[in-house]
Amino acid sequence: MPELPDILLYLESLKTRILGQTLERVRLASPFVVRSVEPPISALTGRQVVGLRRLGKQIVLEFDGDLYLVIHLMIAGRLQWKPAGAKVPGKLGLAAFDFPNGALLLTEAGTKKRAAMHVVQGKDNLSNFDRGALEVLTASAEEFRDVLTRENHTLKRSLTDPRLFSGIGNAYSDEILHRARLSPMKLTSKLTPEEIVRLHQAVQSTLSEWIERLQKQAGSEFPSKVTAFRPEMAVHGRYEQSCPVCRSPVQRIVYAQNECNYCPTCQTDGRLLADRALSRLLKQDWPRSLEEWDEHIEARRQKI
Repeated sequence: MPELPDILLYLESLKTRILGQTLERVRLASPFVVRSVEPPISALTGRQVVGLRRLGKQIVLEFDGDLYLVIHLMIAGRLQWKPAGAKVPGKLGLAAFDFPNGALLLTEAGTKKRAAMHVVQGKDNLSNFDRGALEVLTASAEEFRDVLTRENHTLKRSLTDPRLFSGIGNAYSDEILHRARLSPMKLTSKLTPEEIVRLHQAVQSTLSEWIERLQKQAGSEFPSKVTAFRPEMAVHGRYEQSCPVCRSPVQRIVYAQNECNYCPTCQTDGRLLADRALSRLLKQDWPRSLEEWDEHIEARRQKI
């Protein structure tokens, strides 16, 4: 799912292309992507884009007449900028927004279509899409601490809770916790004041660096490869690869449709967190330390 750095990259790219432009036509390839009824999406036609903003992981296009288009990309939704009148892709295409200078396409990979759009009339109704989460880039240490300790959850769950922190998802929470040298399974109630300060600093520095990196990589081009898996990442998506800090093999916890990546040396004092999926696959207890992990890997190699 596109997270805060990715959403900001989209917004910066859209500002130079559609801000001040008039929407000429909306083409829907999948009418189910529009989850609102009144006002209809046709109400946006002929209106000028007067602003763009972010609400959590949602992109908001503001049109004159106090109308708003709220786009939630979910996991696999992506935006593309194409020449005017470009065809909507057959299998992936959901909608196209035609402007005088080009077409903004909304696409979604996979069979589960979860991306959604809402047309909203008025700022009061737009506030219904704001979950009131903390904007971490501008939050003070005290504000961050208050939100973090409001409920007792694991750090991984708290950081990715859209009611608590705005824009952080599975990928960047892994990177943040690695930089903070904290276990993803540590409970917020067990954090020391020093650890909270360290986590706050890691949140701001990690996200700021990735925002700058992605915008530098994109330059003036519209982002075409928005992904949660990037080779420069320290741990996310790097299972069994070397941690860039200590060279230990990165580990993971698989749950639901996600996985959490971490370095046991940097984050858990060398302890391996139980991976239920692989424990069942191996039909044995999950290794408890890196030494046991090395023994498991060597035994697997010998069988091969």
